[in-house]
Amino acid sequence: MIEREHPSLSINAQCKLLDLCRSSLYYKPVGQESDLNLQLMQELDKQYLKTPFYGTRKMTQHLQSLGYEVNRKRVSRLMKLMGLQTVFRKPNTSLPNKDHTIYPYLLSGLNVERVNQVWATDITYIPMNKGFMYLMAIIDLHSRKVLNWSVSNTMEAEWCAEVLKETVAHYGCPQIFNTDQGAQFTSHVFTKVLLKNDIQISMDGKGRAIDNIFIERLWRSVKYENIYLKSYQNGTELQKGLHEYFEFYNRERYHQNLDYQTPEQVFAIAA
Repeated sequence: MIEREHPSLSINAQCKLLDLCRSSLYYKPVGQESDLNLQLMQELDKQYLKTPFYGTRKMTQHLQSLGYEVNRKRVSRLMKLMGLQTVFRKPNTSLPNKDHTIYPYLLSGLNVERVNQVWATDITYIPMNKGFMYLMAIIDLHSRKVLNWSVSNTMEAEWCAEVLKETVAHYGCPQIFNTDQGAQFTSHVFTKVLLKNDIQISMDGKGRAIDNIFIERLWRSVKYENIYLKSYQNGTELQKGLHEYFEFYNRERYHQNLDYQTPEQVFAIAA
């Protein structure tokens, strides 16, 4: 559908004509895990939402209690593939990429009182009936509005940077942008977009999902209210279903912490 070598139309122009998000082009088929591993990954995902502090030992025990014959090595590999990081303070036994800068966490004690003051992002694993993908979303912390999102089955920094560029182009720049210390977000290709736009970079403490609690709550909502109920068959169904869900989440779903307003209402009033 998209011709990367089109003689007269750029990829961006083709996407606009077809009403496609450029970041959706980062879908690249990869080898698929076995049906058993996909089942294990879905169980790990559900348990992680409940107990993000479980390490590989307890996750292995949990799967064994469900009747699966698995060992810790297998669980460790699958958790790494899913991008799951245990939440607890631990000794720094591995050094970050020496070419990547780790920025301080700027949100401690900060009163977020206006839209576009702080944005946050993260990536989460999305199970499907056959296979899996990754979802990235960018939210405004004051309104809880999902400003932009994209799915891919690779966690490339270029994909993340493209989603960020699209969001800035549409909404302007926030004062602060918060991420975890994942390699995608510490990479030069991602941070240079923030630095170029004079956006302050904030990063969670290593292994501390609590620092990015609002987007963790978003993952819980989207999975229990949509993903686990739908069992999407393929990427096209997933894209359509998530589009419908995020429209509902932004425009119809009332939030108790927003005095039972929707994120879109709060964002529109404060913008």
